[in-house]
Amino acid sequence: MKKIVIFCFSLFCFTLFFNSCQPSFLKKWQLPEHFGEQFIIPKDNPMNENAVFLGKMLFFDVRLSADNSISCATCHQPEKAFSDSNKIAIGINQQINERNSMSLVNLLWNKNFFWDGRSYSLEHQSLHPLTNPNEMGMNIEVLEKKLQNISTYPPLFKKAFSTSTINIDLIAKALAQFERTLISANSRYDKIIRGESEPTESEKRAIKLFFTHPIAESGIRGGNCGDCHGSHLTTLQTFHNNGLDKNYTDIGLEKITKKRTDKGKMKAPSLRNIALTAPYMHDGRFQNLEQVLDHYNEHIQYSDALDILIIEGTNVPNGKNLGLTKQEKQDIILFLNMLTDSSFVQNPAFQNPFLKKK
Repeated sequence: MKKIVIFCFSLFCFTLFFNSCQPSFLKKWQLPEHFGEQFIIPKDNPMNENAVFLGKMLFFDVRLSADNSISCATCHQPEKAFSDSNKIAIGINQQINERNSMSLVNLLWNKNFFWDGRSYSLEHQSLHPLTNPNEMGMNIEVLEKKLQNISTYPPLFKKAFSTSTINIDLIAKALAQFERTLISANSRYDKIIRGESEPTESEKRAIKLFFTHPIAESGIRGGNCGDCHGSHLTTLQTFHNNGLDKNYTDIGLEKITKKRTDKGKMKAPSLRNIALTAPYMHDGRFQNLEQVLDHYNEHIQYSDALDILIIEGTNVPNGKNLGLTKQEKQDIILFLNMLTDSSFVQNPAFQNPFLKKK
């Protein structure tokens, strides 16, 4: 009984804190109601406008890399929904990395990061590309001293965190704050959800098909997409082996959990603005959305770790593939294009502050 009382009191205190900081954040950054409130802003990194601005400066500054050649924005470009056009991310000295650059969108609602989920917060996530020798290649002490000696940064840190002494913890916190503001919620689909626009018959068909799990025996046809990319965020933040290969050189989540059942599992990312973020999959193997649909429809590779949601996702009784018609594939692609949010990629608040305005 004592443990229950302590737990309830702790939960009550957390709720008070969460609700006390939430209203101003909701108002300032206009959080979409249809995304829900299942997010947590770290208690030691509350949102403030000065820290967001500092994070934006750091995000676009090539001086955060060892040779002053790339920034976070090199792999996460605003016009490409904070992704890039490379199959695999390219770091300093043209170093080839392991995986495709994920789009940065609606990260406030995320609970894990990277394709293999190895980071538990945006603050923790930022340290990986900064220090990875194949990405930005920075030594932490060198980075701290480097930014300390750039005249513009100590005053910005002072405004954001009440200290002009720069350290890696504050660098990570600033980057995380900026990234939490990268909210995309003004696509055609969002306007329909909010009741601002009526869907066409083809759009209704596309939405229903995308989110429906097929049950062939009952004649229920579906695209099976929502099983991994469900909710208005178009991700359930789950990990899946989606049948890309029979044998895996990149074992994905298994490397983190050490479980054989996790072999080849990668995070199902948000599909927001997906029409802008080609190429696709963790290794960028598909050049367009048609190839992605062809994979799920006709080219699933079976292995012991293949996700049960893929195995059972068929529109054909006892089928081995998804079994969509040509029209149904076109309908799903229509829905995916409905997720494009031009106001997000063009938002002045997300553009490179080092570029001169025309």
